[in-house]
Amino acid sequence: MREEQKEKIKEFIADFGWPRLIIFFFVVLLFLAAPLVKVRVDSSLKDVIVRFGQNGVMVLAMVPMMQAGAGLNFGLPGGIIAGLLGSTLAMQFQLTGFAGFAAAAGFSLPFAVIFGILYGILLNKVKGEEMTIAMYVGFSIVTFMAIMWLILPFTNPTMVWGYTGQGLRTTITLDGYWSRVLNAFLAIRIGPNFEFPTGAILFFALMAFIMWLFMRSRTGTALTAVGSNADFARAGGVSVNRMRLISVVVSTMYGALGILVYQQSFGFVQLYNAPLYMAFPAVAAILLGGASVNKASILNVVVGTFLFQSILAMTPSVINSVLKTDMSEVIRILISNGMIIYALTRRTRVGK
Repeated sequence: MREEQKEKIKEFIADFGWPRLIIFFFVVLLFLAAPLVKVRVDSSLKDVIVRFGQNGVMVLAMVPMMQAGAGLNFGLPGGIIAGLLGSTLAMQFQLTGFAGFAAAAGFSLPFAVIFGILYGILLNKVKGEEMTIAMYVGFSIVTFMAIMWLILPFTNPTMVWGYTGQGLRTTITLDGYWSRVLNAFLAIRIGPNFEFPTGAILFFALMAFIMWLFMRSRTGTALTAVGSNADFARAGGVSVNRMRLISVVVSTMYGALGILVYQQSFGFVQLYNAPLYMAFPAVAAILLGGASVNKASILNVVVGTFLFQSILAMTPSVINSVLKTDMSEVIRILISNGMIIYALTRRTRVGK
């Protein structure tokens, strides 16, 4: 019996991976150590939950492309740019509150569909090199839009540079528009230091439920079949290129909505080079949750986002209190890139 238990433990560790286990225990250790270094656990837990709601939808955007065998979506900035276009248009028309947020989403989705179709067509032409090409697609669209933000005809004085009256500012405040519109909706306050962002978590739950329904629909099942075995799916009458294209479009749409949720929680719209590396934390989070390059689930999103954001929220307060120096950014980069490297080394070959 003991030998069987040891074998099961070894199989679990081999499947889950040592890096994920180490990070999990590291997060637990941070929470246990917090009171010892006079860091309030309730404030830290609040930060973790806020960050979860802020970033969760962008991590969800990874699921369809991974399930379709199109790899990790390093081209997420394409969806983020669509979201930024939608939010700036809504601000140009001076829409506020829930109406402003809804309008930003409505303006974003058509851009996301167009970008997703073009992006998907490109990825279908470079099968086997999707992740490399996706990274450069993301970099290219962000750089191109850095020019467009200067020449697009926006006129709202809260958005444009004050000394020229044209060109959008690098950072635009959402105060007076839809700052914290989701976080503050039905928010639950417990004591002076803890507030539960009910609206943001409910929105994430809604987006996760829609993704769950989509992945269990006829299209979602065909999409998963393509990711599991493209030759078998093709023999069954499934159009591989079409399913991959649909996965890219859905992923891009979720990226557009994800940046809107991020903005309302953060309180600012960040343009120019700000979206350049935003795909990396999302990729690292879903891999940290146990996803592989060709398989992902909603559970992977929830677990990975919580663990990754726990590290980012707890590290500055706990580690900095001990070492008297800020190592949060170093640890974030180490974990982000480390999890991506780990996943790529474990990549299994899938039929094209």
